[in-house]
Amino acid sequence: MLVRIVKLTFEFTEIANFKALFNASKEKIRNFEGCLFLELYQDMHQENVFFTYSYWEDETALNTYRKSPLFKEVWPATKAKFAASPEAWSVNKLASLK
Repeated sequence: MLVRIVKLTFEFTEIANFKALFNASKEKIRNFEGCLFLELYQDMHQENVFFTYSYWEDETALNTYRKSPLFKEVWPATKAKFAASPEAWSVNKLASLK
């Protein structure tokens, strides 16, 4: 499983617009083949900073999404609201810790 974390920093004036965009597209992304989980979290100390956490079957599934019409619809609209470049991390989940 591939875990993808993306830090998104928005213009303060675009926070409400970004939240509306995310809410309008999250179910479509969650239902995209290969997506196992997607959630958005807002930073507790920086009102304009958000993190998306998504789990994908593997890197191939994530890359398929990135090439999809859905990504081409959502990403440019999201990117237009940025105050800073996004930061992204991808990790392979090896096993659950107990």
